[in-house]
Amino acid sequence: MEMLRQIQLNIPQMDALMEMPGYAKIMKDLMSQKFDFQDLSTVTLTQTCSAVVTRPMVQKVSHPGSFTIPCTIGSYAFAKALCDLGASINLMPLAIYTKTGIGRARPTSMMLQLADRTVKRPTRILDDVLVQVGKFVFPTDFVILDCQVDEEIPIILGRLFLATGRALIDCETGELKMRLNNEDIIFNVQQSMRRPSEFANLLASGGRGCDTARGG
Repeated sequence: MEMLRQIQLNIPQMDALMEMPGYAKIMKDLMSQKFDFQDLSTVTLTQTCSAVVTRPMVQKVSHPGSFTIPCTIGSYAFAKALCDLGASINLMPLAIYTKTGIGRARPTSMMLQLADRTVKRPTRILDDVLVQVGKFVFPTDFVILDCQVDEEIPIILGRLFLATGRALIDCETGELKMRLNNEDIIFNVQQSMRRPSEFANLLASGGRGCDTARGG
């Protein structure tokens, strides 16, 4: 028995957290105010989010309230996730949800209104997805929408995600700081906008992404 206590196992952080059913709920309750997407009958998307949902327009994503960061969901690495301070939701295309195979989504009656006033109906909502940004892991709810995948910025993270990460943005230096307890991680937002996307190759090859996110 003493010998068994001395055995150490090296398990990737995300794999270990996925085996802890209560982790996502506890973290969300501690770090963010509870928010039920079902309370929203219609959600209006920003012009930037609408552009991503309707067609690839990465070259036009230059609004000071939007930028990109690298993140990892499960075993898939996204070099660029679009962070939009004006977005009240986190958005994931149906094709990416199907590709990653993460969790069981629930039905929703929510409607999304785009910047041009057209309305789209999301397919489902995915609760408590563990999103890794550098050394931090944040539980996140995603609205799943059947739309064209923008290969440069395939997912959108809204202000609720940024609030959970206690994000601070320095517009003068172009730095984004995310904090958890007494630790923080800093990204250069201007540099992150110029990084190549990895998910385009992933979709083409059907392969798996990297195990860890880059950045920090």
